[in-house]
Amino acid sequence: MSKLYDRTPHLIAFTEQSQFKDTYAGPMDLVTLEAHLLTPKSGPGKTVVVFMHPVGGGAYLPMVSALAKAGLSVIYCNSRYRGADSALLMEKVVADLGACVRYAKEKLGYEKVVLGGWSGGGSLSLLYQAEAEDPQITETPAGDPYDLVSQKLIPADGIMLLAAHVSRAITMTEWLDPSVKDENNPEDRDLELDIYHPDCPNKPPYSDDFVARFRQAQIDRNRRITDWVKRKLEDFRSRGLHSEEFGFVVHRTMCDVRWLDPAQDPNERTPGSCYLGDPRIVNNGPVALARFNTLRGWLSQWSFDDSRANGPACAGRISIPALVIGNTADNACTPSHTHRLFEGFKSGQAERREIKGANHYYFGQQDKMDEAVTCCTEWLQKHDLM
Repeated sequence: MSKLYDRTPHLIAFTEQSQFKDTYAGPMDLVTLEAHLLTPKSGPGKTVVVFMHPVGGGAYLPMVSALAKAGLSVIYCNSRYRGADSALLMEKVVADLGACVRYAKEKLGYEKVVLGGWSGGGSLSLLYQAEAEDPQITETPAGDPYDLVSQKLIPADGIMLLAAHVSRAITMTEWLDPSVKDENNPEDRDLELDIYHPDCPNKPPYSDDFVARFRQAQIDRNRRITDWVKRKLEDFRSRGLHSEEFGFVVHRTMCDVRWLDPAQDPNERTPGSCYLGDPRIVNNGPVALARFNTLRGWLSQWSFDDSRANGPACAGRISIPALVIGNTADNACTPSHTHRLFEGFKSGQAERREIKGANHYYFGQQDKMDEAVTCCTEWLQKHDLM
């Protein structure tokens, strides 16, 4: 881990026709992506690991620089929606990732590209590779034209899923507060499902029957919101307003039996906490998933039934070698996520590793991060990708 690296900024730009603007400022039909290339002092090598998250910026994540120190070229590229996902369309983020992969191969000259799917970047990377190998998407879940088939996305040569969750839509649904009965009045709640309320009759450790009811109520709430979104869009279109949008808030989106009951999807996380802090506070805070939304953004990234970025389902459509790493003290992407992703691949295609005691970001855990980097480099060498 003693090798140093150079960090070089890159601007990846491409044109795209759009019905309306869903990112702030800049020319109407020009997409610009900010990227960092980390090149080890030993030289660029033949392979680059490409990271992208739908909304997060991770150029300074510990793992990104650690891989560069270990002798790998790494690109962290921000999507067009960096830091603002209310209007985010996963289909457009796939196009962004495609532009970065093409840039890495055609402009920077890398022979091999490995997708680095960190956290929410996991299901994005899987959707990208699925569309690169088996292109299908020609419109968004809202029915607006958006053709990924004609873009001829360049397939990657390998994929590493690192502390990844199964999808934004499924994960958010598993965190959605099922006690909310009225979206326009989130204080109107079902006390039996309101696990953060001191008078809730259901206490941890939770019974199997209660957990099953809780999970179904989360899915039901997601579907109620989705039904409302579709009706709203149809009303606009019936009036000839085909590009009309509507912003809305979804309250209470960080409520999961896992946060309070360590027996649910057990690992070494600290009970009563989540990766954003105290879940009771985050549940109504400004940074929880899916707080601020648009109609099209909801269908593409948050709808339980409509979002295409379903990690395990996409894994079944791809053929490249895969590595799935789970952290056993992760308080965001708990073990079931790692298992579901691994099981989505064809038999023998993927390898699974666990980093004992590691948290989501390896913060304060240099030894755990070193172990994860070793897993990555050994896997890359095994598949002639380093």
